[in-house]
Amino acid sequence: MRQWIHLFKYARVKTMEKPLGELLARALPRDEKIDAVVPVPLHWRRRWSRGFNQSELLARGIARRCGAPICGALRRVRHTTTQTGLSNTSRRRNMAGAFATRRPDRILGKRVLLIDDVMTTGSTASACAAVLRRAGASRVVVLTVARAERRIQPVLPGPVNSELEESVYDAQ
Repeated sequence: MRQWIHLFKYARVKTMEKPLGELLARALPRDEKIDAVVPVPLHWRRRWSRGFNQSELLARGIARRCGAPICGALRRVRHTTTQTGLSNTSRRRNMAGAFATRRPDRILGKRVLLIDDVMTTGSTASACAAVLRRAGASRVVVLTVARAERRIQPVLPGPVNSELEESVYDAQ
């Protein structure tokens, strides 16, 4: 799995989109009702250097499966350092204030599916989910291709955990 994700994310092998997307589609329970699919955004500098946002590519397939539109409701407002090698506390600090809503009217009262490639500590998902909930999303469900460490579901570590009742699914 790690090799697939690295090929997709860093070696720019976009053909990995389909097999990884299929894994995502199988991980989402059929009875999960979704109104909007929101990929975790990259900062414009990282998107420019990479050439694409891997979460957006993954969101395409899952949006078709659940019949919900892709909604660019989030934007990354601050460039962050890579999370690789950071502690849990440093990861949360790194993500603090990194996201904002772009079109809160598009998620108000909606059940949102947040798409990301990998979850390690949940800092990115927590930061995004908190912004989406503050903007009026009625529910935020997180779906990732893989998790770096196993956790009991539902989970969103950090300070937002007490406020949010979220579900996290991974394709592993």
